[in-house]
This record gives sequence, structure tokens and C-alpha cells, in this order.
Amino acid sequence: MPSAASPAAPAQLAGSRLQGEATLRFFGLRVYHARLWTRPDFQPERFLEQPVVLELEYLRDLKGGAIAERSVQEMRRAGGFNEAQAERWLAEMRRIFPDVKNGDRLTGLHEPGVGARFWHNGQPVGAVADPAFGRLFFGIWLAPSTSEPAMRLALLGQTTNR
Repeated sequence: MPSAASPAAPAQLAGSRLQGEATLRFFGLRVYHARLWTRPDFQPERFLEQPVVLELEYLRDLKGGAIAERSVQEMRRAGGFNEAQAERWLAEMRRIFPDVKNGDRLTGLHEPGVGARFWHNGQPVGAVADPAFGRLFFGIWLAPSTSEPAMRLALLGQTTNR
């Protein structure tokens, strides 16, 4: 559930509200704090059919290439794409995702039927115009097949994970 001091809605999705938030930890280390922004009529069970904004506020320095590689690994959990797609998407994400430092934000907008657009600290950095990419990329956090089910529930506003 959103905190009492929720941040302002992102410009990438007009009229949105904070659906949920959670912090990813790896071996006890905080990696990033995630926030999911949705429109008021958002239906969690139909997340792939609705535009959403996912904001990751990084809590440590990471290389953009490592973020891209991990993203493809996580997208494989849901399957449904071939090696040619994986290589193309990896190349796109390596081009788009910058190295991040503690406090940096990467923001993604899922556009159903279109793909995804990305911002780094509020500045546009690129897009992947492929609906399958958008579905699988946002599924890293929101699909039932996620490697972080507690984070998924917290982002969808169905429990808390801080």
C-alpha cells in the first residue's frame, strides 16, 4: 500500500496513482525501491492490458549492461520468445539503460499493444516498440511467474513489502 508521504504521480501516465511499492533485496542488500503507478480503474488480474508506469529508484550503483542482462534472464521465466528476439531485446536494453548510481531512477511505461518507453532521472532514454517485449519486461515484476512473488503482491497493492 502507498505510504502516507507518497511521491507525486509521474508525468508519463496522466491521472495515475500509486498502486504499490516494494524494495528488492539480494542477500540482505537493498538493490532498488520499486513503485507501480496505475490509473484509478486498474485491474491487477489484467495488468498486461493496461498502461502502467514502473519506477525503480536504485539504492546502489549498477552497470546498465548488467541490468539489461538480468532483465533478459528474468523475462525467460515467462518464456515465449526465441534467441533472435532475446539478442535484439538485449541490444536495445544495453543501448537504453545507463549505468545507475545510488538515488538514480529508471522509469518505464508499458504501452499495451505497442511496447515500452524508458526515462532515466526524468529524461527520455529510449523505447522498444515491440508488444511482446513490453508484456515480458513488465512481467518481470507483475506476472505470476516472477522470481519475486512478494514484491509482485506489494506492487499490485495486495500486501506490503518494504
